[in-house]
Amino acid sequence: MAWSTRQLAELAGTTLKTVRHYHKLGLLAEPERSPSGYKRYNVRHLVRLMGIRRLSDLGVPLSDIPTVAAADERSKEVLRALDAELAANIERQQRMRRELAAVLEDGASLDLPAEFGAAAASLPLAQQNLLVAYSSILTPQAMSAIREQYSRPRDEMAEEFEHLRDDAPEEVRRRLAAHLAAEVRAQRADPSSVTDLVAASRHSGALTQSVVTQALVAFYNKAQLDVLRLLHGLLQEEEKKEQEESGKRDKKGGKARKVTEAPTTRPGPPPT
Repeated sequence: MAWSTRQLAELAGTTLKTVRHYHKLGLLAEPERSPSGYKRYNVRHLVRLMGIRRLSDLGVPLSDIPTVAAADERSKEVLRALDAELAANIERQQRMRRELAAVLEDGASLDLPAEFGAAAASLPLAQQNLLVAYSSILTPQAMSAIREQYSRPRDEMAEEFEHLRDDAPEEVRRRLAAHLAAEVRAQRADPSSVTDLVAASRHSGALTQSVVTQALVAFYNKAQLDVLRLLHGLLQEEEKKEQEESGKRDKKGGKARKVTEAPTTRPGPPPT
């Protein structure tokens, strides 16, 4: 007894449209037709169709099914490549699940880079936005170092800078700038700290500078930016004094440090 296209599709657990598509691609041979013109499928067509479905369910692209069905050395290469692709997809999905678990169970922020977990979730929005912007330019090693810095407890001065009001008095701004200057000195002595964003960037200096500058202007208020300008001035003055005392006035040593060098521990603002 021969079967119609509909019956074949039903037996194989697929659709008429799929059977016709396989015919069009040449994956399934056209059957003989009855005197009245109807297709007449047999068990060989059923076995072939179910084999196509099996390979398709395993993820084999339709264009590779003839090769895999040949069961030669080339078919093994296709299957090995497919297995590697599936392994990569599984790893990606497992990473996604870990990141979702960090959000659901640990309170990590959806906005922050995944590697930060819950360490910086309590930061003000401006700080979180800066981290997101920096993740677009910094190397994974630099981001890892910054994550370590952000995982440390914040002091009162860092909290004060993060919540500094736009109308903060001049003396408050100068006090914060002096405190941050001390942090810069400490971080310069620590090889694990990230103080120069250009040196730690994956991109050109000009592009890195533009990201840092736009991020600071967008996410810090006028008082915070003023603190960073004061900080930059303090750093320049200190370096000038050191050069004068040591007598090192060579061209390279005499240059002021770039505006991308600054404390990156919490609060971590680079000066403008």
